[in-house]
Amino acid sequence: MWKLSVDGSSCLTGSGAGLVLTSLESWTLEYALRFKFKATNNETEWEALIVGLTIAKHLEVQRIEASSDSQLVVGLANGEYEAREDLMIKYLSHFQGMKSAFEVLRIVKVPRAENAQADQLPKLATTEELEKIKLC
Repeated sequence: MWKLSVDGSSCLTGSGAGLVLTSLESWTLEYALRFKFKATNNETEWEALIVGLTIAKHLEVQRIEASSDSQLVVGLANGEYEAREDLMIKYLSHFQGMKSAFEVLRIVKVPRAENAQADQLPKLATTEELEKIKLC
């Protein structure tokens, strides 16, 4: 089963997400995303999960386990919590629409310490120093 580790971050310098997608053969894709919009930590966690699942879908992944350290996102995704805010309802609805793309989709809560690789990526993406780098 493929593995997806996600994390989001929101701070004064911006918001972003990190995700690590690991194949059955143990090769990994790592993404550090910087958002051009303001977002709360909960919103960045949802964005990370949705982007990760979108990438997995495009890679034609059928069986995947996604892990997050966000109790809210995991609880909503697994039907353990009820979405009450409009934006959380929209994220949950979008996620539920994506579920049919996968034969098996598991969402699991992991302690922050076990999510260290994905946790570092949004911090990298939102650092002020990154804006000073010109790629071309």
